[in-house]
Amino acid sequence: MSAAGPGTATDAAPEQGRSTGAPAQRPRWRTVPLPVLIAALTVLLAASVVLAVGIGPVAVAPGTVARILGLHLLGMDTPGTTEDFIVWSLRAPRVVEGVAVGAGLAVAGTVVQALVRNPVADPFILGLSSGAGLGAVTVLTVAGSALLGTLTLPLAAFCGALAAGACVFATARSGGVLHPMRLILVGIAAGQLLGGLTSFLVLRTDSADAQQQVLFWLLGSLAGAQWPLALTCAAVVAVLSLALIAGAGRLNLLVLGDEGAAALGLNATRARAVLFAAAGLLTGTVVAVSGTIGFVGLVVPNLARILVGADHRRVLPVAALLGALLLVWADTAARIVLAPSELPIGILTAVVGVPFFVIAVRRGGPGRTGAA
Repeated sequence: MSAAGPGTATDAAPEQGRSTGAPAQRPRWRTVPLPVLIAALTVLLAASVVLAVGIGPVAVAPGTVARILGLHLLGMDTPGTTEDFIVWSLRAPRVVEGVAVGAGLAVAGTVVQALVRNPVADPFILGLSSGAGLGAVTVLTVAGSALLGTLTLPLAAFCGALAAGACVFATARSGGVLHPMRLILVGIAAGQLLGGLTSFLVLRTDSADAQQQVLFWLLGSLAGAQWPLALTCAAVVAVLSLALIAGAGRLNLLVLGDEGAAALGLNATRARAVLFAAAGLLTGTVVAVSGTIGFVGLVVPNLARILVGADHRRVLPVAALLGALLLVWADTAARIVLAPSELPIGILTAVVGVPFFVIAVRRGGPGRTGAA
């Protein structure tokens, strides 16, 4: 698979969303150099992590949070106080998991939108989240979670997402070619079928507790986060995201269409299959630990395009940081809005993310958020 060189459509792809009339004035935020923007978002994310860890029923000062996190990260002796337990054992794994989940959903959403050449697509349109939901609900309502303890639910969700992705891929593939429109239609159909099976399992269970767990999980939650799962999720998301960022030029070629990509030396079908697998692994990993959190994979990639244009070499890293920021603060709000009760994160991402997205799109002007 050959990559496009300088001056090819990889560089021209960011301009594809513009109208053919007179060039519009470049927004001021796009004049900010990408390294500066990434550095600023990274600093903002680090500060958000420290603040989010300190927020809760027992407030911990940011300086204390930073000191405790620094001691643990450097492997030094820690005081073993109540604050140390709250910061490191209870809240830090949850915030780290939120960073990984938000970044993973945003990157997966960006990839899926490029695959199907549609800016309103997201990872869940391919039936991946529905498969994860069916796997998790099967465990909660039928099998029980005693077999593998805390790993049972994430493993069931992950296997369900992979199985759904494999079925969608096999069905959408025809004559050795993976068509974007067929991929969308098969994914929607699979999602509806798996959603119906999930509803059937919920209705047939007599356990009110199981029904409540299912509802909370289907709307997304980071409650009960632990270091092993948080670090595993973060590692998978980091590796896959870096690999996708390194190959972002192929995404730029894919949005030109199969013929345009082939003219520049890219096997569109093979590239689409590899990227679909990467998006499936990302989605399956994050859904397995957090449940189905909607709108992040739809909203964040479009916001990133408004900020930096449509070039995926710029969109992917910015989307990852924006997704992490969004989910860290959405989870923080979920913990404190109705304290001591907790809201599902999916409710907050919908209530906050969608209006902000609509405002940003209206201010960004027509044609600036499209992936194709």
